[in-house]
Amino acid sequence: MTRPPIEVADIVRRHGERFVERHRAWVSGQHRRVLRAIAQCRTAALGGHRDRCDQCAQPALSYNSCRNRHCPKCLTAARNAWVAAREQELLPVGYVHLVFTMPEPLARLALVNKRVVYDLLFQAATETLRQVASNPKRLGGDIGGLMVLHTWGQRLQHHPHVHCVVPAGGLSSDSTRWIHARPRFFLPIPVLRQVFRGKLVAGLRAAFRQGRLYFPGHLAPLATDMAFRAFVRSLYRQTWVVYAKPPFGSPAHVLHYLARYTHRVAISNHRLVAVTDDTVSFRWKDYRHGNQIRTLTLDADEFMRRFLVHVLPKRFVRIRYFGFLAPRCRTRELAQCRQALAVASTPPDEPLVTPRPSWPCPRCGAPMRIVERLTARQLALDALLATVFHDTS
Repeated sequence: MTRPPIEVADIVRRHGERFVERHRAWVSGQHRRVLRAIAQCRTAALGGHRDRCDQCAQPALSYNSCRNRHCPKCLTAARNAWVAAREQELLPVGYVHLVFTMPEPLARLALVNKRVVYDLLFQAATETLRQVASNPKRLGGDIGGLMVLHTWGQRLQHHPHVHCVVPAGGLSSDSTRWIHARPRFFLPIPVLRQVFRGKLVAGLRAAFRQGRLYFPGHLAPLATDMAFRAFVRSLYRQTWVVYAKPPFGSPAHVLHYLARYTHRVAISNHRLVAVTDDTVSFRWKDYRHGNQIRTLTLDADEFMRRFLVHVLPKRFVRIRYFGFLAPRCRTRELAQCRQALAVASTPPDEPLVTPRPSWPCPRCGAPMRIVERLTARQLALDALLATVFHDTS
């Protein structure tokens, strides 16, 4: 008999309450809401609906999803909707993938100042790309792109970084000409690294002067002006990582590639290997040793702690756009890009991704349709009646 797959929800149900009791000092209301949503996702607690197959009349009962952005089971629908909305924004050029990472000492400060420092990370990466790209010695054009915040490494450690996907080229200053980047080179990495460091450090200094940074616990010594100045100077001795891949793929390839990064949580269910009363084991990819797949076993409390470290502040936007893809100028400037590239701005005849109208019937594969929506109270009552009137003869 095949063992059912392990889910993050199983770990939360098994260890969540005990973890919250042990760590009340730092577990916030936001953390509790995320844990509750994951534990209740696709259970009767959130209500559901009765379904019927259009072809063979096969009935089914489905439970609702929590739709929390930290839930591993609630990404597919959001990803499909996002992909459908982005289809018309792709340009027929190569795309470049860049990653901006902050050094580890700054990541420790970010952990207790998530909203401020993550915003600065986005801002510094955006300004760096636009400034370097606008230099006539580099590209000499106005660029646009997509940025996605990831805060985790493969072992669930805190590792804040921003993934950027940018068309390999930009608009000229008069918006009439498209400037193509060189085939296997976009912008110089050493220059990007130096400018990124300067802009992020400048943003930190401004945030400190404005009193927007918080220094609890072991960070308390940094609260003085002299200590913070010394801390900022020490950041110049750290390794600042900016990584870039060569331009890649067709528009369809780009879209699917983007979706892999935009809709992801700290750990997906398929990476989980085992869960016991005391430990959790999961697979991780060792990038430093040829991308080997290894297994890591953590104490259950440590796994829960690492998972909750990546909960974002409420209403924090983790997918952002800049340049000619920014929402306020996207319509006008994308049209200028297409005109410069001599591409029609009308939608393609066939979408790159065809959304599935509904889920397939488990018996015949035809579409299933919702015939009745049920609240959590109705589902509980149905279960109670089924128990009361169960025939045991």
